[in-house]
Amino acid sequence: MSKIFTPTNQKLLTNVVVVKLKKGGKRFEIACYKNKVVAWRNKIEKNLEEVLQTETVFTNVSRGEVAKSADLKKAFNTDDMTKICIQILEKGEFQLSEKERQSALNAKFTEIASNISSMCINPTTQRPYPVSLVEQAMKDAHVSVKPNKSAKQQALEVIKVLKESIPIERVKMKIRISMSLPDSKKCKDQIKGLFLTVVSEDHDGQFEVVGLSEPGNYKQLAELVGKHSRGKGMCEVIGVEETAENAVFG
Repeated sequence: MSKIFTPTNQKLLTNVVVVKLKKGGKRFEIACYKNKVVAWRNKIEKNLEEVLQTETVFTNVSRGEVAKSADLKKAFNTDDMTKICIQILEKGEFQLSEKERQSALNAKFTEIASNISSMCINPTTQRPYPVSLVEQAMKDAHVSVKPNKSAKQQALEVIKVLKESIPIERVKMKIRISMSLPDSKKCKDQIKGLFLTVVSEDHDGQFEVVGLSEPGNYKQLAELVGKHSRGKGMCEVIGVEETAENAVFG
């Protein structure tokens, strides 16, 4: 079995976190930079070179034992090292430091709050809650993050908890947009793309569309209308539609 114990490679593989994946009856490992694996999985880091210390697959990183090409081809059905490394990076197991674990929990906490902000409104104002206010309500309710459960599923559970302390409802917003036909030409497709359902659309004299949208899209819709109509168009909430308690927006 080949080794990589040259001084250069020994230096390269310091400050390392090892990601391990068992596949086809064999164990494969890659060497990554600390803090970067979680960043990659959270889609914060997108440059693979910033994550991998070396685009080499090992059977044992600490001993420098490199996986055989034949074993890799058999297990992953490809000899493309980039694709193999990405698969190990995304599906493999690794040990988090306490700092990394807390950072991952904090990121998921914010992601849950962001999901809630996009799904719900304050029924009194009929507007979405800012993410910062949702985060504070979650802290006040002593919400605990589950690291292995998706943020969207946890958001659905947390909404039920928050209902005990703040006015919050899971809804779709019914929004009407109107602007001149010339102004609408460059943005009408973007506007319609932010609706879950288009209820009506009219081009008689001016562009007017009514549709159902997630609360989190309201700000973007208002900004699109304001930008392309130079402040002359209108984006208004004309009602809300309650959503099934456990449904997840697509």
